[in-house]
Amino acid sequence: KYMVKPMNCPAHILIYRSRTRSYRDLPVRFAELGTVYRYEKSGVLHGLMRVRGFTKDDAHIFCGAERLEDEIRGVLKLTFSMLGAFGFSDYDIYISTMPEKHVGSDDMWKLATGALEGALKHEQRKFTIDPGEGVFYGPKIDIKIKDALGRSWQCSTIQVDFNLPQRFALEYVSKDGSPKTPIMIHRALFGSLERFLGVLIEHYAGAFPLWLAPVQAVVIPISEKNTEYALGLKKTLSENGMRPAIDLRNEKMQKKIRDAEMEKIPYMIIVGEKEEKAGSVSVRSKRKGDLGSMKMENFLDRVKKESRR
Repeated sequence: KYMVKPMNCPAHILIYRSRTRSYRDLPVRFAELGTVYRYEKSGVLHGLMRVRGFTKDDAHIFCGAERLEDEIRGVLKLTFSMLGAFGFSDYDIYISTMPEKHVGSDDMWKLATGALEGALKHEQRKFTIDPGEGVFYGPKIDIKIKDALGRSWQCSTIQVDFNLPQRFALEYVSKDGSPKTPIMIHRALFGSLERFLGVLIEHYAGAFPLWLAPVQAVVIPISEKNTEYALGLKKTLSENGMRPAIDLRNEKMQKKIRDAEMEKIPYMIIVGEKEEKAGSVSVRSKRKGDLGSMKMENFLDRVKKESRR
């Protein structure tokens, strides 16, 4: 029998449980881009931000109590590195603590909450305590990123779980040979790929930085006479690792330029008889406007430097 799954955790737990684990094996880390389904009510569905089927960048870390804070620190470093790569530097961080209805002892909650706080302090990150808003199985860190308009979006999360390892009877052999129950960390850097892409589109208003843009440059020949030269330029761009397009429509050049502007393509390479004779290109940047005429190798040097930022 098959059924749609609401979460990836049980599968990772079964992989962990598939053989005997020793303290020497820990931490055990599993990651998955897994599609999950949740029957959200129609009134709360919202574009890419809240959907019924989505892809979670899920990972689960199984470790002992003594490694808990170190593992959380590692996840935090990866999270902030990833957010920075996509241009997000403004976010609010919350630690959600024990709710009224919960499982696990007070000592376990204290240990887990202390590890979350300790990891954030070590990384010198400011955070706010959100009392009683943890999930029933453990406390968590929520990172709400802010887009270019200052709107907050819930994406990254790190959750400590000591319930599922007990319910699934997970164990590892400790140094003294006795069985112990590991602690489980749930982590999602993006939250869901769909929501993160929606936030990313909102953040850049569709005008992605060069390295992220689906089409990085469009070659626009002024007339049909320049088609062969334009096709050669497109091939050169492709051979140098770029994602180019070419506009060979029977339209006026001004319309082609306007359409490329509307599509928010980072660069336009406009070529006519003058450029073909000189073996050059006229470049127009989405961000900086007309950059004038230059050799193709100079343009490639420019975009390579821009992509490395």
